[in-house]
Amino acid sequence: MPVGLNEEQLQRIDEVVAVRRKIKRGGTLFRNGEAFTSLYAIRTGFFKTCVATEDGRDQVTGFQMAGEIIGLDGIVNDHHTCDAVALEDAEVCVMPFDRIEEFSREVTALQHHVHKIMSREIVREHGVMLLLGSMRAEERLAAFLLNLVQRLHARGFSQSELVLRMTREEIGSYLGLKLETVSRTFSKFVEEGTVEVRQRHVRILDTDALRRIVNNQQACH
Repeated sequence: MPVGLNEEQLQRIDEVVAVRRKIKRGGTLFRNGEAFTSLYAIRTGFFKTCVATEDGRDQVTGFQMAGEIIGLDGIVNDHHTCDAVALEDAEVCVMPFDRIEEFSREVTALQHHVHKIMSREIVREHGVMLLLGSMRAEERLAAFLLNLVQRLHARGFSQSELVLRMTREEIGSYLGLKLETVSRTFSKFVEEGTVEVRQRHVRILDTDALRRIVNNQQACH
């Protein structure tokens, strides 16, 4: 939420986002092609967004966690362009977009804030495209782990430990890598003492080593 709003404005925002929705693990928050009406603030839980490819596979387009906004894909054409699936039991605040727009026209602080959230999302998407454009497998996975842990840390979680809510296969789909490549790369990181992996628990032992893997790549370009 933007800072500097008065009591009455905060009260009105509360009314706008009063509706909450619970989504069970594996449940869908919205589907590709569905009419866009609301943005969703994730209160608890973890989501993936994905689109079905022509050969029927699921292409993962992003992972979203508590404290992030989901549904921005629907703004452009008034319908959603992907499915949003809960990777664990989750709860979201429903934010009807027309109400937010109407309110943010009155309150410039809110308008700025909405724009900031959108541009952060665009920057993140752009970062992913750069990541996939030119990186080798270990550079992709290193950048992915660093990004995840940094987003979790911004929400008050550990800087070095995370539980992967997504499968190796979903990570591969997102990063444009085969499942076995993801597994092999994780094993390589473990052998090198960079990370410790116990099923879905990942502990980053050497953040600098991961950064070097990513930065060496950037230095080459």
